This record gives sequence, C-alpha cells and structure tokens, in this order.
Amino acid sequence: MPIAVLHDATKCLGCGQCAQACAEAHNPGSSDFLGVKSSPVPLTPTTWTRVRYRDVDYNGKSLRVASKIQCMHCLEPACATACPVGALQKTDAGPVIYDQSKCFGCRYCIVACPFGIPAYEWGSPVPWVRKCDLCADRLAVGLKPACVEACPTGALTFGEDREDLLLEAGLRIAHEPDRYVHHIYGEKELGGTSWLYISPVPFEMLGFPTLGKGPVTTNVERAVGAVPPALLGVAAVMSGVYWVFKRKERLAGEAAEERKTT
Repeated sequence: MPIAVLHDATKCLGCGQCAQACAEAHNPGSSDFLGVKSSPVPLTPTTWTRVRYRDVDYNGKSLRVASKIQCMHCLEPACATACPVGALQKTDAGPVIYDQSKCFGCRYCIVACPFGIPAYEWGSPVPWVRKCDLCADRLAVGLKPACVEACPTGALTFGEDREDLLLEAGLRIAHEPDRYVHHIYGEKELGGTSWLYISPVPFEMLGFPTLGKGPVTTNVERAVGAVPPALLGVAAVMSGVYWVFKRKERLAGEAAEERKTT
C-alpha cells in the first residue's frame, strides 16, 4: 500500500513550521526567507505547503481551526492523467512527482486538479509547474517528509501504509466522538488520497471542496482526448474564414480591374 500522512486539525496550532521546513527542504538556506512570523505562508515555488485558518461557529462553539494545505497525492491523480508528456507521475510509493525536463508548459495539470494545487511560475523567465512532491527524495532514503518531521504538536502523522493511518484516524474518532466530525477526508474523495484529514468541524467549513467518491481521471481522459479533434475543428473553421476573406479580396480586385477597362 502507498504511504500516507494524517493531519489532525484538533492538534494543529497553525504555527507555520511545516511551511518553513518545506521551504528549507526545497530551497536550503531559506530560513531567513521564511520566519515563524510570516505564517501563514503562501504557496510559492519555494514552499509547496501553506497553513489556512478558518474562524467557525459549530455546535455552539466559536473555533479557530488551522489546516495544512498541499498536494493531496491522489491515488488516481487527475493531473498525471491530463499531462500529455508524462511530466507528472504517481509513484508506487505514493508521491505524485513532477519531471520538469518533460514539461512543455501546457498547464493541463492546473486545469485538471480538483484541489487547485499545481502552481505556475508566472513571474519567472523560464517558468515551470510547481507542487508538493511529498519529499520523495527524503522518503527514498528512509526519512519522513520535512513538514511531518517539523510539526511540534503531532498534528501530522506519517505512515508507510495508508490503511494503518485510516485505522488510526477511525480509532481517534471512535474514542472521542465529540471531538471529531465522523468523516476522514481523503479516504474516499475522488478514489482516495495519500493525505488524510480529521477535524472538529465539517470540512466544507474549512474550505475543502465537497467531492464525489469516484476519480475524475475518466473525465480528464475524455477532455484531453478531445483536444486534437478540437484543434482540427478550429483549424478547419479558420481555414474557411481565411478562404472567404481571400475570395472577397479576389472578387473586389476583379471588379476594380473591370471598372478600369470600361
């Protein structure tokens, strides 16, 4: 089974140390760039995670709930399905990784992702798509993702088997039913994800999209498959428009020549 990470929103302080660790892992020496005071940290090419806050009223209580946002690493990722050159791939270990040497900048992945995660370096002269890779390089040498390792409260739990984390999440909910809503986000959404969440409030109140259980890859495949015919259709229309204008120009020219000879 693929690896996974469980985020317990009841334990998250919103301190931003996960984002700082992410920045350090992908851009060594960036501790001056990201300090604790900068939290919540925006999603940028150098930090691929951020902390989002929501002030909510639920069950007669006013709560501030923080949640960590990054690539969900879907079990059947729409971004990888949409990529026509294989720049995005789901690895057997779990992470969805990106190979910029294959990418030609079509940005289909950005459109396909139901979570709105992949970001494009619009301000860069040589832009690439950027997203969380679940610290695949660290996993390869037996380390945990940098964000998990940096969390000071245990809000993030890494597991080498997704099923074990689902069991852990279910046990926490069962043991403290008044503390958690009875929903493990990511267990079934879009066929399941490698990031799992439990929360004291419904997930729609935290800004998480409400999604079905089936993966979206089928629809993406249809959309991508329709691109070549669509392009051919546009080309045909433009060719027709060009022919009409050229014909009008030719007829106008012939009429002008006739007027000159009469």
